[in-house]
Amino acid sequence: SGGKSHLPPLGWQTGGTQLHVWLTPFPSPQYGIVLDAGSSHTSMFIYKWPADKENDTGIVGQHSSCDVPGGGISSYADNPSGAGQSLVGCLEQALRDVPKERHAGTPLYLGATAGMRLLNLTNPEASTSVLTAVTHTLTQYPFDFRGARILSGQEEGVFGWVTANYLLENFIKYGWVGRWFRPRKGTLGAMDLGGASTQITFETTSPAEDRASEVQLRLYGQHYRVYTHSFLCYGRDQVLQRLLASALQTHSFHPCWPRGFSTHVLLGDVYQSPCTVAQRPQTFNSSAWVSLSGSSDPHLCRDLVSGLFSFSSCPFSRCSFNGVFQPPVAGNFIAFSAFFYTVDFLRTFMGLPVATLQQLEAAAVNVCNQTWAQLQARVPGQQAHLADYCAGAMFVQQLLSRGYGFDERAFGGVIFQKKVGWGLMFNMPKSRPTDTEAAAPGHGGWAVPGIGSCAHLPLQLLRLLELPRREADSLRALSVRLPRKPSQPAKV
Repeated sequence: SGGKSHLPPLGWQTGGTQLHVWLTPFPSPQYGIVLDAGSSHTSMFIYKWPADKENDTGIVGQHSSCDVPGGGISSYADNPSGAGQSLVGCLEQALRDVPKERHAGTPLYLGATAGMRLLNLTNPEASTSVLTAVTHTLTQYPFDFRGARILSGQEEGVFGWVTANYLLENFIKYGWVGRWFRPRKGTLGAMDLGGASTQITFETTSPAEDRASEVQLRLYGQHYRVYTHSFLCYGRDQVLQRLLASALQTHSFHPCWPRGFSTHVLLGDVYQSPCTVAQRPQTFNSSAWVSLSGSSDPHLCRDLVSGLFSFSSCPFSRCSFNGVFQPPVAGNFIAFSAFFYTVDFLRTFMGLPVATLQQLEAAAVNVCNQTWAQLQARVPGQQAHLADYCAGAMFVQQLLSRGYGFDERAFGGVIFQKKVGWGLMFNMPKSRPTDTEAAAPGHGGWAVPGIGSCAHLPLQLLRLLELPRREADSLRALSVRLPRKPSQPAKV
């Protein structure tokens, strides 16, 4: 059967333009490679999709993965060639993992997120140099290189939402009778807490007052109106830097660090980020080291974290924080990445209940009351990130309750999952735009830098998948909260 598969067309609409895609069976197994260049590290994912008739579903599964050693590519601003060189080990693995006869037909992509968005804001030349160096390295390999670019916060948020709902079969499902059908259930909201930014995305019924926060999608014949917003500088790593800068500015100690913990801080490291500009002194010695100790003070820590959010003005009928429009949160949500690591630490290692907002707040206060000796006794051998869990827990609790406006009822519908992210739907070989070209009011459609308008958006940039299939299976059991076996805290 060399024609269209049984999947209905997938359509994409932004700014009045619709794109319909048909999934076509492949004659033999296909592979694709994605490099997810995050702010703190880069991960490589190799995907494989089956082509046998029994499995002609268009479902992409993870074949293998590789974590690139060192920091994210944005950390190579002063040494761009090092960014490309850092990828070599994982690319060599890709040569082994993808059959040699498939190398030339295997698409290879790199997408960079908030770390590179920050670098592009402060030093566009360095950002370009890093991407150029990365591109030079990627083109040395025999794969079908399709590009390296910086994803917008909107793209990152929307595709995380699509990924989760696709894997949960909220859009389309393969029935036991061998037919595709659209399940009669709603979609799941998605919240991502990365290293440099955080995203919230969920389906909404009413038009957004701020049209920049709205994306309209047409997936498998169904229309979805989606609210999305990305908060740059509100990722976990940048939040920790901002809290550190605030502690240096207002205290001679750090209230979120445990009592008995102290370290030397290089001022140049604290203030080099554009996220700490507001706390940067007019004059300071960037080479100076400052000694700072923790005080285990949950109340002062809460005050420090509260300073990250502004609720003083809102030009819309309602806002989340910092004057950003947000409709009321609706439906169930999945919270992943650092949301998961933070809550998992409280639940698994501290043994604290976190099923309600009140419990989450109490758990944050509990961990913030711990001394350094007490924390080390609870989680031996994990000193690298241990001192930051108080600040992380306090921030997550404040972001969800005060920032996004979750009440107890809404919080009851939030599930914390390790990983969902942007990815790629590789098996989309052909497309055609419809005759409808009118832009939506107030929203001219997505223009992808260096690519052009949405009507001509290459299909390889329509990301849908990153999550391993085995994790997708665990995602389906959203209503079941099984106790997790203790393991070592994950590095965020």
